[in-house]
Amino acid sequence: MGSSNQTSPVSGFILLGLSAHPKLEKTFFVLILSMYLVILLGNGVLILVTILDTHLHTPMYFFLGNLSFLDICYTTSSVPLILDSFLTPRKTISFSSCVVQMFLSFAMGATECVLLSMMAFDRYVAICNPLRYPVVMSKAAYVPMAAGSWAGGIVASMVQTSLAMRLPFCGDNAINHFTCEILAVLKLACADISINVISMGVTNIIFLAVPVLFISFSYIFILTTILRIPSAEGRRKAFSTCSAHLTVVIVFYGTILFMYGKPKSKDPLGADKQDLADKLISLFYGVVTPMLNPIIYSLRNKDVRAAVRNLVGLKESFAW
Repeated sequence: MGSSNQTSPVSGFILLGLSAHPKLEKTFFVLILSMYLVILLGNGVLILVTILDTHLHTPMYFFLGNLSFLDICYTTSSVPLILDSFLTPRKTISFSSCVVQMFLSFAMGATECVLLSMMAFDRYVAICNPLRYPVVMSKAAYVPMAAGSWAGGIVASMVQTSLAMRLPFCGDNAINHFTCEILAVLKLACADISINVISMGVTNIIFLAVPVLFISFSYIFILTTILRIPSAEGRRKAFSTCSAHLTVVIVFYGTILFMYGKPKSKDPLGADKQDLADKLISLFYGVVTPMLNPIIYSLRNKDVRAAVRNLVGLKESFAW
């Protein structure tokens, strides 16, 4: 009790966002708002067509519907807060709201990592073991696979968020980010965070490194199988079934690896520029990637394009 009397625990946090670059705020407000509307529209349409079109009632499109719903949840957990920070000179967020936002964004990010690996397994079975596909990827298999992805992400987020919130925050309460990003919040704790760092490292291995390896090995087998197909048309058709997923994986993991794998600047001026670059990269990761997913699947998948055309045609017929 004595230590808590000597410190003054924070009741909330200040989100700095782009407050050091006010000229950029209005431009980014319009840009992010436009992207968010595209995310809601594009992913919403994908969810609708995967539910309404019976031709898309397959494991691949079931996972795609989950991915679209996940992207809507992920961006909704952070984008409204980001947009508000662009309009408010000094954006404050309560401690409890920060916890909820941190939990949701971390859970959605971890879930997406696992879900993308489940989608890779689905494509591996479809191309490498097509005769066994209906048995291996039955409804009794793919529904628990998707549910397990969500459960794993939620449990990981509960662990990381609870560990972070047990720390004392008694000094600086300004988060140098748009949202309550967990790494940015940990920097403000006035206590040893070695347990958090170790726990985060283990979580990154489970939810980042393992899925990346799983997806990589899946695509090695997929590409090997495709190259064995004698006809060029057969190879093209086989690759087209997984090209959209592969593109999404490259964009998603490429952004994460670039964000966390680049060297840190030691010069103060360079560090300021790096902070700005880190924030803009996190925006790309959190907003641009979910916006690209439905666009990629629509452009590279003829079944989705046909389903969207049927949905539009159905709406027009009802309008008449």
